[in-house]
Amino acid sequence: MARERLTNAMVREGDSAPEFTAPLATQDDVDEVTLSDELGDGPVVLAFFPGAFTSVCEDEMCEFRDALADFESLDASVYGVSVDGPFAQQAFADDNDLNFGLVSDFDRSIIADYDVVLESLAGIYGPVAKRSVFVIDNDGAVTYSWVSDDPGVLPDFDEVRAAVEEAA
Repeated sequence: MARERLTNAMVREGDSAPEFTAPLATQDDVDEVTLSDELGDGPVVLAFFPGAFTSVCEDEMCEFRDALADFESLDASVYGVSVDGPFAQQAFADDNDLNFGLVSDFDRSIIADYDVVLESLAGIYGPVAKRSVFVIDNDGAVTYSWVSDDPGVLPDFDEVRAAVEEAA
């Protein structure tokens, strides 16, 4: 079934966000998150990143950490998403004082459903997430989509904030 999902078209603005339930790592614990349960209280930001404990990913997640108050003022929830296991993500969150949850897509189903699979990245075994950001409104529609084929490129955080404001 996962192989079929790899042929899906990339999720774009106006599409319904693919549903998922996955492990959620925080500094304190490992729990579970279901996307549909997070909808209705404000926009949801999904920030996909290739891997914990890598310098560019650390920079990106710390940028989201530092901007979290801006997102929370709009009732938005931010989640980082990578293929790392939840305990590695929990250590990553702890090491970087991340104040939002990290979704563990250890089975790679979410990156397949969102069509953000990067087949290989030096030093990492197996497919990982392309660096990408999706903003999802209260109704589950994708209102913003940014995907990079270059894992060294960071999103435009001002653009992401503007998209969250628009979705709020």
